[in-house]
Amino acid sequence: MHSTESGLTRRSWLALAPAVACAGAGVGTAKAATAAPRSERPADEPFGYCLNTSTVQGQKLSLAREAELAAAAGYHALEPWIRELDDHVKGGGSLDALGRQFRDLGLTVESAIGFFDWAVDDETRRRKAFDEAKRNMELVRAVGGTRLAAPPAGLTDRSDVDPKRIAERYRALLELGATIGVVPQVEVWGFSKTLGTLGEAAQVAVAADHPSACILADVYHLYRGGSGFHGVKLLSKNALHVVHLNDYPASPPRDKLTDADRVYPGDGVAPLGQFFRDLDAIGFRGYLSIELFNRKYWDQEPATVLATALNKLRTAVKRGLAGR
Repeated sequence: MHSTESGLTRRSWLALAPAVACAGAGVGTAKAATAAPRSERPADEPFGYCLNTSTVQGQKLSLAREAELAAAAGYHALEPWIRELDDHVKGGGSLDALGRQFRDLGLTVESAIGFFDWAVDDETRRRKAFDEAKRNMELVRAVGGTRLAAPPAGLTDRSDVDPKRIAERYRALLELGATIGVVPQVEVWGFSKTLGTLGEAAQVAVAADHPSACILADVYHLYRGGSGFHGVKLLSKNALHVVHLNDYPASPPRDKLTDADRVYPGDGVAPLGQFFRDLDAIGFRGYLSIELFNRKYWDQEPATVLATALNKLRTAVKRGLAGR
């Protein structure tokens, strides 16, 4: 039996399963109506296309409306934020009904974005974080989702936390997720002093020694944290299920870039062609999730932004893979 550092055993987490199963009963059984199975994707577009809803965050749409626009634009999947699921419930909406809407639109929920301090040293703070992680996972599962980002929240200004401890905490998070049916993904945050590089995230994922361990990478963060892009070739297809896709300009300098500087794929200087070829070479057949925070895009019509982002991504993928 593997015990977590918060003093909760795996058996303790498993005791939560019956209640969670009731909440999630019937969720996720329907197949997406329009997204092609991985085996049927064309050779020049082997990846799925996903929308991280931050891309139209500034337009302040409901999650239901974002889903409608995403489906109309041609996306296969969504990556919503936990705060949007909370807002839906606060507004009197049903998560079960929202999940059905997603499936009727042909959309899957491949990942979701939430924040909880799962890796911090303080035990009391970490216990609260695991409670919040459980709540996040239950929300994600209720709409048919299967993955949740696990960024280094609470550790961005720390570089002295033992990676072995972080790996143990990640394993505990994975065991919690296993009781619910949602996999936490170690997310790389390039500005963070901990888990700021692909190598650090890979170390934690490997050391966790769990069959579901995986990494959530991001083009912007790989550049921002100095990881570079060659490291992805050393990963397997099992290490990545979702990759945040964006581009970045030549200026400002790398260490001065912010989320708001992200631009459409192909409009910046990221080596996307080689990146796509490397993802293809390792057998990645997951989802490229457009994640932008560009204020200029937030001032535009959301349908135009979503269509432009997807068209530019598809063009970049096809152009990149044509160079194989």
